[in-house]
Amino acid sequence: MSGIHTSYELIAILMFATMALMLLTGQRVFGAIGFVAAGAALLLYGNGAVEMPFNATLKLFNWFPMLTLPLFIYMGYILSEAGIAEDLYKAFHVWFGRLRGGLAIGTIVLMVVISAMNGLSVAGLAIGATIALPEMLRRGYDKVLITGVIQGGSSLGILIPPSVVLVLYGMIARAPVGQLWLAGMVPGLMMAAMFAAYVVVRCRLNPSLAPTVTDDELNMPIGQKLKLLRAGLIPFVIFFTMMGLFVMGYTSLVESSAIGATGATIAAALKGRLNWRLIKETSKKTLSISCMFMWLILAALAFGAVFDGIGAARAIESLFITNWELTRWQVMAMMMASFILMGMFLDDTAMLVIVAPLYVPLVKALEFNLIWFGVLYTITCQIAYITPPFGYNLFLMRAMAPKEITLIDIYKSIIPFVIMMVITIALLMVFPGIALWLPNLVYGK
Repeated sequence: MSGIHTSYELIAILMFATMALMLLTGQRVFGAIGFVAAGAALLLYGNGAVEMPFNATLKLFNWFPMLTLPLFIYMGYILSEAGIAEDLYKAFHVWFGRLRGGLAIGTIVLMVVISAMNGLSVAGLAIGATIALPEMLRRGYDKVLITGVIQGGSSLGILIPPSVVLVLYGMIARAPVGQLWLAGMVPGLMMAAMFAAYVVVRCRLNPSLAPTVTDDELNMPIGQKLKLLRAGLIPFVIFFTMMGLFVMGYTSLVESSAIGATGATIAAALKGRLNWRLIKETSKKTLSISCMFMWLILAALAFGAVFDGIGAARAIESLFITNWELTRWQVMAMMMASFILMGMFLDDTAMLVIVAPLYVPLVKALEFNLIWFGVLYTITCQIAYITPPFGYNLFLMRAMAPKEITLIDIYKSIIPFVIMMVITIALLMVFPGIALWLPNLVYGK
């Protein structure tokens, strides 16, 4: 029996090594993973094995919530491209003006709203770096503080619903996306509150980090302030309508995504910004991102089918629990540490595709909740986005930030936010109810 386990482990190691080697050559993630899946199936089981990964991919086309993916991506892009997010920032700028560090706190709120509109980290970072960052630099804000605020705040996009990363996790782990979204909401808002509290405390201790806005802006007529506020409230109305109807049970997940996409289009039209160029650009970006995710999921399902077929997941489970005699919490801590380590070199989707076939069966075997684990995984992805050497947000920030912000400034800025994310993971591990309370309340479990 031990010889069989050894062979399973050896095959698993060879599959992962081959995939890692292909990724290092610069191959697209889905191509590398899909190639290893198909090649391993043919080598292990012969010509008849071509059906194995093929049948796994067909499951994807029977999964109705997949329709939410392009709709939410479209909603986020059209609100962003139509300048509605910029209107929201102007409103925050005026209404948070009296608070020391108010513009940085408003930026965190903006990141949360963009997260709720888009479900991706990249959109929030792009808007923060192009709209919020120059404005705050011009007003004398500390460059390290605000760079960290934008990077940390934009990473919330993959945790707060409608999170695209949680949709991908739900597909691969066979977990209900609605419950995953609700599970991500409280930890996401809790983390945003921690970020805002950090800004308040830092600016209280060192007022020079964040000056207040000018007297002219503070003394703006109330009518003008209300006009700005009304312009900025559109994303809130869309989000709460969409999520409210879903939580109350009036609409399904797919219907809610359609309401969000329709609401965003109507908002752009009411603003007079809906034109052929906007529709064309938004559609191209939506199609590009949606197709990329589709191919990644197809590759992941194919890889998972082969990986599970050789019994490698059961062999790893036996290695951790029987041979190494680790407790379930020690295994969980190892998984979290491995996510953070891998996240320094891989993006979130590649990381999920690579480890899901290994970790999801292990989480089930250890009797942990898959919904709770999905939230933990997503927070490690947030950390991965902003940690060197290959954090996505670090590169994007370096590309979009003004010249006075150096790479050292960017690296220094993320340290407190990474610490707060690690604290959130620790709190969720000690108190799982933080993540599970809302889905249990809505779904009556």
